[in-house]
Amino acid sequence: MLEYVDRVQVAVRDRAAATQTFIDVFDAVPVKDDDVRVLAARRRVVHAGTSEFELLEPSGAGPVQAYLDQWGEGLFAAGFSTKDVGALASRLSSKGVQFTDEGGQLFIAPDQTPGLRMVISPTVARPMMGLIRYLYEATNLIDDADAAANFYADRFGLDASKFVPIASHDYGYKGQLTMFNPPERLDRIELSQMTDWERPMGRFMKRRGGQTLYMCYVEAESVDPICERLDKKGMRYARGGENTHNPDNMFLHPATLHGVLMGCSRTNAAWVWSGHPELYGKTSAAH
Repeated sequence: MLEYVDRVQVAVRDRAAATQTFIDVFDAVPVKDDDVRVLAARRRVVHAGTSEFELLEPSGAGPVQAYLDQWGEGLFAAGFSTKDVGALASRLSSKGVQFTDEGGQLFIAPDQTPGLRMVISPTVARPMMGLIRYLYEATNLIDDADAAANFYADRFGLDASKFVPIASHDYGYKGQLTMFNPPERLDRIELSQMTDWERPMGRFMKRRGGQTLYMCYVEAESVDPICERLDKKGMRYARGGENTHNPDNMFLHPATLHGVLMGCSRTNAAWVWSGHPELYGKTSAAH
């Protein structure tokens, strides 16, 4: 029932400053300001690619303020879209998953999932704007990849036969990609089970005390224009080619994006590790 990784939520101390960062880096466009009562937050929504980024500034005591107090600015939640929010809400309720319905979105706390805070929104077609194409992945660090895969397939109506096994010696994990609709789209949750606790992912999971949201991934026609902007601002990033021999990949350091670790791959390059390497090198991708 999940269609797209359509947004992420970022906990920030100053949403105006965070907005300027997303404009500077991705040529993002501000969309709206509102309030989210369940999170006790003032929200600034910005549009980049076909995705939205919700910049959450606390308006009082609540989940966003608690996150900032404990961890500082960072990736607060992963957002997914569905064609029928009501139908998904009914499915979740029938399976014992608690959520709050506010403003047409479902807000799911991390204690209802394998550590992944989620927001569910209706699928909306948006024009592609700025320097990225879209979000396509949220990474969930988990204890048991098979158990987590079964959870997401069952609760969110995903087809487990489409999931792709993954493993990385360099990054110290194994797991699955819960592909929503391959090979039409890359969208998925990456389920990463640690195999080396001394690698960055393992250290992060230990600091957070268990299962958690780790990072997100976007696609861009080229990473070069983004790198040029980062260089001009003196912002930190790493080209994937430096350690993975993949020049089509880069990582934006959390210090660059208000605590968010973000990967960025060139159009269709991610299919190399997503079950359809034959799509690598094609010049267009549906979304």
